[in-house]
Order: sequence, then C-alpha cells, then structure tokens
Amino acid sequence: MVTYNIHVYGIVQGVGFRPFTAVAARRFGIKGTVANKGSYVEIIAQGEPGDVARFAEEIKDRPPDRAVILGLDELELPEAEPFGSFEIIESEKEYGDIFVSPDIATCDNCRRELFDKNDRRYLHPFINCTQCGPRLTILDSMPYDRERTSMKSFPMCDKCASEYHDPATRRYDAQPVCCNDCGPEVYIIGEDTRGLEAITKARKSIMEGRIVAVKGIGGFHLCCDAKNEAAVMRLRELKHRPMKPFAVMMRDMETVRRECAPEEGQEQYLTGWQKPIMLLEKRPQQTISPMIAPDNTTVGVMLPYAPVQMLLFDLPDGLAMTDCLVMTSGNVRGAPICRDDESAVREIGPFCDLILSHNRKILIRADDSVCDWLFGKPYMIRRSRGFAPLPVMLSADSERQAAAIGGELKNSFCVARNGMLYLSPYIGDMADLRTLRALDESLDRMLDMLECQPQTIVCDTHPMYNTVSFAEEWADKRGLPLVKIQHHYAHILSCMAENDRQGEVIGLSMDGTGYGDDGTIWGGELLRCGWDGYERLGSVKPFRQTGGDLSAKEGWRIAVQLIRDSFGEEAGEVCRRLGLCSETEFRVQSAMADKGLNTVRSTSCGRLFDAVSAILGIRRASTFEGEASTALMYHAQLFEKRSPRYAFTYTGDLICTGKGYVSLETTRLVEYLANGYLISGDTDRLAYEFHYMLSEMLIAACQYIREKTGLDTAALSGGVFQNRLLTRLTKEGLEKKGFKVLLHSLVPPNDGGIALGQAAYAMHIK
Repeated sequence: MVTYNIHVYGIVQGVGFRPFTAVAARRFGIKGTVANKGSYVEIIAQGEPGDVARFAEEIKDRPPDRAVILGLDELELPEAEPFGSFEIIESEKEYGDIFVSPDIATCDNCRRELFDKNDRRYLHPFINCTQCGPRLTILDSMPYDRERTSMKSFPMCDKCASEYHDPATRRYDAQPVCCNDCGPEVYIIGEDTRGLEAITKARKSIMEGRIVAVKGIGGFHLCCDAKNEAAVMRLRELKHRPMKPFAVMMRDMETVRRECAPEEGQEQYLTGWQKPIMLLEKRPQQTISPMIAPDNTTVGVMLPYAPVQMLLFDLPDGLAMTDCLVMTSGNVRGAPICRDDESAVREIGPFCDLILSHNRKILIRADDSVCDWLFGKPYMIRRSRGFAPLPVMLSADSERQAAAIGGELKNSFCVARNGMLYLSPYIGDMADLRTLRALDESLDRMLDMLECQPQTIVCDTHPMYNTVSFAEEWADKRGLPLVKIQHHYAHILSCMAENDRQGEVIGLSMDGTGYGDDGTIWGGELLRCGWDGYERLGSVKPFRQTGGDLSAKEGWRIAVQLIRDSFGEEAGEVCRRLGLCSETEFRVQSAMADKGLNTVRSTSCGRLFDAVSAILGIRRASTFEGEASTALMYHAQLFEKRSPRYAFTYTGDLICTGKGYVSLETTRLVEYLANGYLISGDTDRLAYEFHYMLSEMLIAACQYIREKTGLDTAALSGGVFQNRLLTRLTKEGLEKKGFKVLLHSLVPPNDGGIALGQAAYAMHIK
C-alpha cells in the first residue's frame, strides 16, 4: 500500500475535474481525497502501487473534455494514515498559479435532456452539468465553488442536492446545478410574463418581425429573424449601424451547411465547447437577408450555446420558428454589452420591442468571441466568451506581477502573474465613459480572482488616450510604477508572447493608428524587436494625413494627399476623374496640408488601405472601423478566385533604402493603381494587385533587414493583418525566401491583443 500527494495544474476547476477524479478513484480502488486549492487540485491517492500508477495516468492522459492539464507533480507520503474511502473535501485557498475556466457551451447530454419530456429538467432554461454551463461570468472569487458564484442566491432543492453529492450522476459537484424548482427564472421586463410563457412571447414577437433583447450567459443580445429583411433593416436603423455585419445564430449544423460552406476543421470548432462566432463563406443562394453582411463574401455564424437560445429555436409551443436569428451585442455604440435589467432598459430598450431577461447575475461581462480561419486553424478577431481568461504561458521564469491596460480600441486588459498572462474578456472602445467604468470594475475583479498584486502598471504612450489617463490615475492611487510602451512594439511583443518566442524578430506591425516616438502617426512599421527594446528600421512611405479623426473614417482625404504626392499639378484633375472629391474639397484639403493645419505625418498602413479603397471606387468613407479596407479585400478575393494565375504588370520599385532605413514604395504603387483604374475601371484586379504588391514590398523589406541584421524570423501583428489575403500572401512569400514566420491564432492581431504584449514586457523587466 502506497500513498501519494498529487498536484494537478491547469484548467481543472469548473470543468468537473473533482467528480471525474472521484469516479476514477473508485474504478481503480483508490482511497483518499480531492480538493481545489485555488491554484491547483490536490489529490491524496492511497492504494496498491500499480493501481495508483494507473490512476495517475488516467488523470494525466484522459481528463474531462473541458480540462487542460498543464502539469502534474507526485510526492510519496510514507507516513500517511489509512483512508476508508475516497471523498471530495472542502476547497481551500492556497497561493500559486490560478486557472479560471471560461464559460462552457451546453453539452449534448444536457441538450437531449432539455427536450426529453421524461426528464425532470425538461425545458429548463438553465440546464447544466459538470461538463457545461457558466463559469467566469458567474464567478465571484476562487476556488470555484457555489458559494463563490452568483448561483449562491438559488439554494438547491433536495433532488438537485442529491445529484450534486452522488458520484454516479452527471451533476456530481456541478456548481451551477439547478432545476425548474430551484433555479433562476426567465421573464419579460415590465410584464408579469415568466417562464416558458415569456419564451413563447419572445418567439412570437420575433416571427412577427419585432426585435427582442435576450439576456444570455455574458450579457444581452439584440435578436430578430435573420430572414426578415424588414426586421434586419429596422435593427440597423435603430442601432445606427448601416453596414457593419451582424452575427447570425443558426439552429444547427444542417442549417449552417445550407447557408454557408464551412472549411475543413471549422465544423469541429463551431460544435465544440467554446462555440465562437466563426466567419464562414456564404453560399450563392442564402435564405438569410443579404443585409446581414452586405458586400461580404463571409458571414459570422454561431450555434446556440445556452439553453434559453435553444428554447428560442425549439420550444414545443406550436409556433413556426425561423432557424436563423440575428444575435448582435446588446449595447449602445461604443458602450460595453449590457448585463443587467437596469442598463438594458436604459441603453438598448429603445432598440427593441421586448426584453427577455433572467434573474441570475452576470458578474463579469463576456461578449461572444469572433474567429476567422487561416492556415487550418482559428484566427481570432475578438477573444472573449469561451476563451477568456485562459492564460498564455511564457517559458521564461518570472515572479513578477503586473496589470496591462491594453488598447484604446477593442480593449482587453491583461493580468500577469508568475509567467501566466491572463487576457480579459473583450471590453470595448474606450471613448465612452461607461466602457471605462467597465474596465475599472472588471480589472479589480480579475485582480482579486487571480490574487494578483501588481508591481507594475503598463499602458500605451499616446498622450490623448483614455486608457493612458486611466492607467496614470490607477497607478498613482496605488503608488505603483507606470511603464509606457510604444503601440506597435506592443503588437509585436503580443505575437512573440503567443508563440513563446524569446529571441529577436523582424516585426511587421501594420495597423491604423499608433503614436510614434517622433510625435507622428505610425501604422506601417518594420521593427527589430526583442524583449529589451526595439529599433525602427523601416515603414510605409510617409504621407500627409489631414482632417484629424475624420481621416480615419473618410479614406478619400488620405487618397487626395497620396494623389497629390504622385501626380503633382495634375492631382486635382485626377481626383475629379476618380470621383474622390469636389474642386472645393480638393482646394481645402490641399491648403490644410500645405499649411500644416490639422495635418500630421503618417505611415499608417490602415489609412493606406482606406485610400486605395476610395481610389478604386469601393468605399469613399467608412461607417465602421475597417469597412473600406475589408471591402477592398473582398474585391481582391473575388479576382483571385477568377484568375489564380494572373501575371502582374507593375514594374515599379518595391522599396527604397538609405542610411540603414527601408521605405515601402507605396506612393508609387498608388500612382499605378490610380492610372490603372482611370484606364480600365477594373476594381477587382487592381484590388488584388494592391494586396499582392504590398506583400511583395513587405517581403523585400524583410530581405533587406535580414542582410543588415542576420534575423530570419518575422512576426506579423496589427489590425491590418486581420486581412486574410495580405496575411497569407506575406507569410507564404516570406517562407519561400527562407524566413520563419510567427502569426497570431488565439490572440487577436488587432488592438484586442496588445495588452498581452504590454504584460509580457513587464515580465521581462530586469
């Protein structure tokens, strides 16, 4: 007889790990205990040596589906007292690495029970088990036990308590366990309509063309029939969202396959426990409204991941129901997603006809995650529900603790603790005071949950960012040092951290706007990056950016300056023929640039995309961030499908060099595109040529830098690399030239990921 103390590290709380361990112990004849320790699970295993060895192997190699084992330590206890059974014992809090489970989509077993008339949880809107249900969004503190969640407000009935304590059931030790008798309740706000009657009323309203707000796991959605174009257009009008795509929740995979053409691997992700929104290629004949994602080749699709959503589709009340629902974030533009009745009535009440809510508190917001698909794996756009706060782990030893505040747009913050970097759920854009309050509240809660006491606060260098002001005040109140790091450097560090890269890289940091060290606007940067700092070795050729904030929305303003740089005295006539602006607008833009009025020097790659989109007649201006550049990509992709072996006619220089600095000859490329459009009007071909030649410029610049530095690893980051076409062309081209290429996958390349780079930098401070 031997006794071992086994410590298991990883995502082992909130995923049914303790009941799994207890069941396995009984199968192998093991006696002892299992308990959460906050930072790990501790198992005391007593039995015959072979049985204990097989038991430990079972735990390590065949854990529950949702568990992630990151480490397992075993220590023999030669003086241990004998145990009479194997029990789950009271959790204790101990200091160490902490792993918090994200929310887990409803499992197949619970879905079957939900619609089983013979099951006592038949049609229960909050059905869950050990393997599924809310986690992060209901969690108050660690360890993950019911009394530290918002489920503490719902005492278990005798039947649920019996299942909770019985190792033979699927709800053994399931913290959110409840039923129709003891769980939360759904209702219509402002009415005495509750339970299934409330869901029926919501279904009826949707099928009558109305808009319904629905409270889910991490916040509210705004919902309507995705096949009803009038309802879709009304939602666009009410939400002041004329073109930005809506996400669609589809009833099942059969519906998804009818509407879209998933790539290999995407179906597995769509049906897995995270259930993000995935960008899928549209089929030519869709039944959903074309105004769901206008002028897009893809549509964002997710499957129902919460019981109330499944009941919206399939409640057996006799109503005919659509199999495609718009499910867009329930928030005012720029504000965080609503999570309680008060904010829902105040902020999104004007957007909807009905609000279907429930009385389980959401403690931490979690918007839906959004994934693209690239090189056979997820390519994250928004990292939130199902992924946050899974940590990124650095192999470099560090005992430092830090809080990184993140970007101004698409904000997520990051908590760093002992080499673990925990990205928060998506928060939003920081121009709105409500989003800043959400950041403050969420940061405090995450720091408490992860038992982190920051030694350093990290933020951007931009003097006008609200996140910078927030970081300054936050650090000052706590007497902590504040470290500011340059925006594009943080992007590359984010990519390095996700790939656990320790050596230097050539960083290709391409985005819309970042504050440069020289006081100008950066956004198309080639950097030599290491953990101890960076050197700027190249960029997009600088241009004048007039109009302040308007220039980020109105690409024609950038186009005018690029045309002036390219065509000189003929620029006015060229702008007129391209339809970029009126003569008066041209004179005003020229005067502003020449006199330096509301004008900055810029190397922004994002603004370059906007300008080319305007020049090729695609989008003169954008109604949401990235609209013009995304539309440009779609036109290029259409051409690539039609003409995969097209021979390019551009013969201009790719780069120019001098004094160890390399500039991309983007102004010359713009001249070529403008002339080509005036001659042929071939938007799709020229859009593709722009992507291809820009990638060739980036590759040529990397070759030049390799000759100067000897570096042969390139890291691609920044919002421009959300562009699948540019990313693919650049990666494949670099690899053909012998480079190793680092890309993002589960961390967004956009500003939603820079907090990771900021936090990782803090881990490397000497």
